[in-house]
Amino acid sequence: MEIKRPSPFSLRLSFEQRLRLEREAGDMPLGAYILEKVFNGEAAPRRRGKNPVKDHQALAQVLGKLGQSRLSSNLNQLARSANTGSLPVTPDTEAALLEAVAEIREIRRLLIEALNLEAD
Repeated sequence: MEIKRPSPFSLRLSFEQRLRLEREAGDMPLGAYILEKVFNGEAAPRRRGKNPVKDHQALAQVLGKLGQSRLSSNLNQLARSANTGSLPVTPDTEAALLEAVAEIREIRRLLIEALNLEAD
């Protein structure tokens, strides 16, 4: 008589539940993390996660600034004008370029901070 093996067990999770488990698992495979939690009560200590976001609020601010800015459109217009030779280099143009550079530097700084990276 052959012993019948039980079929594999699957588990349905909501999007939010899966996201939470993935955050908790860090860089540990999700299945391994769940097994560890179920059978040992505690999972191995988290290592650096797949999503290295240190500050979600700061990241939201940066993305908000990017959404509100017209940087990409303005830079595209400047590049087009420079390529056609129709970009007059006046003090106003230079000031606008320096302002755009400052804004991009600030966005870069905020992203580096929010993602918990080190600036080079």
